[in-house]
Amino acid sequence: MKSFNPPSRTLMGPGPSDVHPRILNAMAKTTIGHLDPAFIDMMDEIKEMLQYAYMTENALTMPISAPGSAGMEACFVNLVEPGDKVIVCINGVFGSRMKENVTRIGGQAIIIEDDWGAPVSPQKLEQCLTENPDTKIVAFVHAETSTGALSDAKLLCEIANKHNCLTIVDAVTSLVGSELRVDDWGIDAIYSGSQKCLSAMPGLSPVSFSEKAVHKISNRKTPVTSWFLDLNLVMGYWGKGSKRAYHHTAPVNTLYGLHESLVMLCEEGLENSWDRHQQNHQLLRDGLSELGISYLVEKSSRLPQLNSVFIPEGANDDEIRTTLLNDYNMEIGAGLGNLAGKIWRIGLMGYTSRKENIELCLTALKKTL
Repeated sequence: MKSFNPPSRTLMGPGPSDVHPRILNAMAKTTIGHLDPAFIDMMDEIKEMLQYAYMTENALTMPISAPGSAGMEACFVNLVEPGDKVIVCINGVFGSRMKENVTRIGGQAIIIEDDWGAPVSPQKLEQCLTENPDTKIVAFVHAETSTGALSDAKLLCEIANKHNCLTIVDAVTSLVGSELRVDDWGIDAIYSGSQKCLSAMPGLSPVSFSEKAVHKISNRKTPVTSWFLDLNLVMGYWGKGSKRAYHHTAPVNTLYGLHESLVMLCEEGLENSWDRHQQNHQLLRDGLSELGISYLVEKSSRLPQLNSVFIPEGANDDEIRTTLLNDYNMEIGAGLGNLAGKIWRIGLMGYTSRKENIELCLTALKKTL
């Protein structure tokens, strides 16, 4: 056995994205204890910068020490109790995972379905809430990673709030890549991943909970069924002050990397990050159009950071992606579910979202096709 030396790749799939050298350098710094006063000071800075990224003043804003799927489970396992009626909007793979969480907890999942590639329908949500006035929670995916579709989170939350429901929102792919305003839009619980538009390493899930959500967590009739993800316990570690209750050994160096990625976000500016992703999406779109490659999602609902495009007729999905990987060291994503073999998912997230990567992608596709 020898030390592992990974090949140098350009990651233009649905995640992870390329990690900036500054973040890799930050992760290589000396490890200190997870209760060290210096580390606790850094934790406070991470919380403050995550509040900026989410555009929220929620006190309970922090990274879960696990990937985005654990952030999802943290939201559901803390807010859903057995018997609770939860409307789950499904327009792709990750809405289906929300439903799985509700069912496993013992909640009653009411499903709203939209076509893969379409956004969540506000009209269907309004009708479903009218038909189910005892609904406690509405859950939906803001940016569906399996299709590249962006839903109107602001409008969906307005409808849910009008019916006195809490909201759980998947922002794994949208955070800092698309406009997202937790407080202004009335989002109660939200989760993301460090490996997408934050362009940090995989393994952390930033979450944020409103005061209404915290009130429900603190006044549950039944215990949270997960010990590790019970926010009543985690809050003691990610709380305030110099003294923290030991909960788990945090991934110290990984959090160094998240801290650096958030420092870089503050340097660029959140709205500038949104604009960069949109401008680079337009460059990629124009180039793909010249190659005769069309989009799955309608223009008004396309994610700039995740471009789902139809595979050209006659092109072999596996052969093309393998050639891109072997000859150009570039990764693009395959379709999932019923879109497997029909689409590619081309990511422009975080540090990956650069003009030179777009040029590489277009050149490689043109020559390979």
